[in-house]
Formats: sequence, structure tokens, C-alpha cells
Amino acid sequence: MVEGLVQRLRSIVGAGGTASVGPKRLDEWRRQLAECAEARGGEVSARTRAATLALTYLELDDAGRHAFLHLISTEFGPVPARVAKAHEAYQRAAGTQRQWDAEAALRASLRSARIRILTQFNAIPQGVKFLVDLRADLLRYLDEDPELAPLDRELELRLAAWFDIGFLELQRITWNSPATLLEKLIQYEAVHEIRSWTDLKDRLDSDRRLYAFFHPRMPMEPLIFVEVALTDHLAGSIQALLDEGAPVFDSRRADTAIFYSISNTQAGLRGVSFGNFLLKRVIDDLQRDFPKLTHFATLSPMPGFASWARNNPQELAAEGLELDVAQLAAGEWTRDAALARKTNAALAKLAARYLTLAKSSRGDGRQPLDPVARFHAGNGARLERINPLGDASSKGMKQSFGVMVNYLYDVDDLENNVESFAREGTIATSAAVRRQARQK
Repeated sequence: MVEGLVQRLRSIVGAGGTASVGPKRLDEWRRQLAECAEARGGEVSARTRAATLALTYLELDDAGRHAFLHLISTEFGPVPARVAKAHEAYQRAAGTQRQWDAEAALRASLRSARIRILTQFNAIPQGVKFLVDLRADLLRYLDEDPELAPLDRELELRLAAWFDIGFLELQRITWNSPATLLEKLIQYEAVHEIRSWTDLKDRLDSDRRLYAFFHPRMPMEPLIFVEVALTDHLAGSIQALLDEGAPVFDSRRADTAIFYSISNTQAGLRGVSFGNFLLKRVIDDLQRDFPKLTHFATLSPMPGFASWARNNPQELAAEGLELDVAQLAAGEWTRDAALARKTNAALAKLAARYLTLAKSSRGDGRQPLDPVARFHAGNGARLERINPLGDASSKGMKQSFGVMVNYLYDVDDLENNVESFAREGTIATSAAVRRQARQK
């Protein structure tokens, strides 16, 4: 994508560009950014100016990009004296007919030059994608450079407005979709690696569905996609679902839809949430195409389980586990049938406590520690079943000792579950999981 954008930008601004960063180069950027913020000239001039800056940025090395973003963040914020003056005027005008004009002037004084620069970038070819990728860079630098935080906050708010759910389009992706789009599915799949084109074709067969959200300004870039298996049972094993040699299920007999992979594709959209809308839209679409579907559930990973167990060895001891975290993650124990039965029973209880009791230290302390549990509980799903050895892959063993979980989306209960979770932090849980979560 970057190479194509560079070529398109060069067609606007001509050849050139350098990756070197020094005082003279910083001064040149400062001048160009100021002109961009002031929107000098007409629309064509503004477009060319923004394209020049974007091309400059794309051709910089990592240190150069960091310096470029630091300059925007620290030198193009609101002018304090202007804000103070506008605030004083607003205070004097409060309660008079001049109040609303003073309020508008105060808002204008708080609108930073950073916002105007970002808006100019939006006008260039593939400008929305450029800004999404720019924020992905910014997030990488943020931990070591907290002065980037103001730019990150403004860019996140701007992207949240541009990627409002009302602007997004839900599309079903099939084997007949453009090859470039199919290649991106392979690249972006974040939960269960797509091993080959045969594997991808199997995931797009008649007993499967794959849906994605797209933005009109990024028509070939899926923002988030979900993979669905149509079946007649609550699936508990990802190996069985992804078995390329398994016969194709007759989707006309399906009464259950299993969401087995949800992948966010754009790192720059972190904090911009639309996954909950995706699942609700997909359920509506599936119900329209398959009226017999009555159950909607996930087969989900527990990415934080092994880390939590490592930090809480007393929990393993409480279940009488004979293996330590390293041995559990290595998976050798699965070859001994008797040991596997005992270990899986203990891991199921341990996983139930992790999902229902382990809380994040962020926010009010009522949110589940596990990010996947947090997502589904927040969307109203019920924690339905624990599946030992649901994912026996190397990745699955390392992150959760092979354990997976089903979340059930009961359409009639979603609203109540969402309210209970938001109000009290209550996680809707099946009776079976509640029993497993009880300590000895």
C-alpha cells in the first residue's frame, strides 16, 4: 500500500524527498506545517502542500517519522494566550446575548493547528489510510515520548468521527472476491493463522461465512472481519472447525453459527470500537439468509490466561496441578491420557475462575482482565462453556494451555446483559461455568 501511495503522491508533487533529519530540515518542516495549518492558497495548493508533507513523511526512516510527529504535537497546539483571552471574553459575556458568540470564539481558540493539518492530509489520495497508518506509527513511539499524547488524543477523536459506524459498510467476502482483498485476509488474520490458499478457500466454503466492515475511503482495506462456521452444535475445538479434510456441512441443516475468529486489521484505529456493531449486523444478516439459525456463539481464545497463571501460582496449587506453567505451555502432558484428563479438569476450573474473577486494574476495577472476555461481556454475551484443548496449536498452548471458551449471544438477553455488565460489572455466566469457578 505504501509504495502505491508514494507513487501517487509523487505524481502530484514531483520527484524528490530525503530521509535525513537535521536543524535545517526541521525548520523546513516547521514552515511547511505552518503553511498547511493556515491553508494558504486555494484548494489545489492545499492539496499539493499536504501531499508534499505526506510524501516527506513516508520517505523518512523511523527516527525521522518520530521527529516529524513530535514537531506537530509540541509546536502546533492551541495558543495559550489566545485561549486565555477567549475564556475571559466568555466569562464576561456569560448570561448576556453575546454569550453564544463568545462560546463559539472560545471553541475556535481551542481548535489546534494540529487538527487543521490532519484535515489537510485527509484530502490527499488515500489520505484516510495515510492517517490511520500515521497513528499506528505514533502509538509505537508514545510510550517513550509522552509529549506525543496531545496529537494522539486529537487524531483518535478525528478518526473516531471519520469511522463512525454510520459510515461503514458491511460486506460478505467470498472466494470470488478480488485476489488483493483475499491476500489481505491472509495477512491480517490475527487469531488463527491462515496457512495456505487451500485453508482460506475452506474458510469461504458454503458452510462458512466471512464478513468485514469497510470505509468508503478505504474500499480494499477491511477494518475488522469475522469468520463464521455454520453447524448443528456448540463447537468446542478449533482443530475440528479448521480441518481441511472434513466434509462440508449442509448449511440448510444449520441451527448454530459459530464466530471463531474476529480480527482487527488497522493498528492505527486502536480505541475506535466497532466490533460490537459488526457482530450484531452479522447476526441480522445470517438470520435473514438462514431462518433456522437459533444459536449464535463464539469459539474464543483466552489470550491472557497463561500470563495470569504465571503471576498467580497459588491458583495452580489450589487445583493440585502437578505441572508448572512452562510444562503446561509445552504441551507434552497431552500425550499421557490419564494425566491429560486430570490436567484438563483442573484447567477448566482454573479458566472459569480466571474469566469470572480476575479483574483489570484499569478503570473501576470491575472489568474482566481477559480482553476477549471484556469484549464479549460488554456486548451482552453469556459465558457458556469452557473447552479444554480447544486449541492444541503451539500458539494456543502458550497463551492458554489449549483452553478455549464459548460465549453465547442469546438475542433475547443481550440488552439486559449489557446493562448489568455496565452498571455492576456482572458477567452473564452459565450454571456449568459457575460451578467450575467455585473454589474447593
